[in-house]
Amino acid sequence: MNTKHTIPSDEDLTAFIDGELTAEEAARIQTMVEEDESTAERLEFLARASLPFKQAFAPLLSEAPREKLETMLAAIPAQPSARPASPPAFATRRRFLGALAAALVAGIAIDRAVIGIGRGFSAKDENSEWRAIVADYISLFTRETLAGTVPAADVQAAQLGALDEKLGLSLSPEAVSLPGIDFKRALLLQYDGKPLAQIAYLDPETGPLALCIVRSDAGPKAPDVESRKGMNVVYWSNRTHAFMLIGRAPADRMTAIADGVRGRMPV
Repeated sequence: MNTKHTIPSDEDLTAFIDGELTAEEAARIQTMVEEDESTAERLEFLARASLPFKQAFAPLLSEAPREKLETMLAAIPAQPSARPASPPAFATRRRFLGALAAALVAGIAIDRAVIGIGRGFSAKDENSEWRAIVADYISLFTRETLAGTVPAADVQAAQLGALDEKLGLSLSPEAVSLPGIDFKRALLLQYDGKPLAQIAYLDPETGPLALCIVRSDAGPKAPDVESRKGMNVVYWSNRTHAFMLIGRAPADRMTAIADGVRGRMPV
């Protein structure tokens, strides 16, 4: 079969980014990138998505039946590699994607496949791409992802404090608290070379919910609502930052929650 002009899959493009392909495979994809605009755009999109999937799902994977997963992964045929030695388990995104797929087969509830990054997101404004990537990330969360006790106030303050220097925004547990919804963790992620704060919650009614923040010089923007990955997103910005609240609660409830958060955010 002639694969010279076969459109590369997201997995192939991710492997190309990570340098895991043979010289022949890499050359084929390089040619496609140079000749096909849609392939080039897709490669750029995947290359800019640097959210730490491994870190986010480490607790979930630690609960998986490891022996069964290792047996299933061992049964996957090895791909030829241009490198003399294989990287350690979970050292690359493609290895981690394989582990997530095996975990799903083993019965661990993960809502979406990481590799299925959506192509058809809307472009309502110039900052829509970061919301698309965050939606891909949050769509993987289940109640089990955020299971456990609510961190104590001092732990919440410490996690939020770690965001201050990178984000330039002083956040307190009181400022980010959501009525009736449990705070679970605050993480510093990265998108397109810029710090991205993710504050994750667990809503007893609708499951995972997240408030995400990036620096932005696009200027103030009133709240707007959109749908991504079966979730509702309320997004807005002030002079220095862009915000998004994402979850599976109805749009009117998400809007009400976002209004409360906006009123407590530092200006």
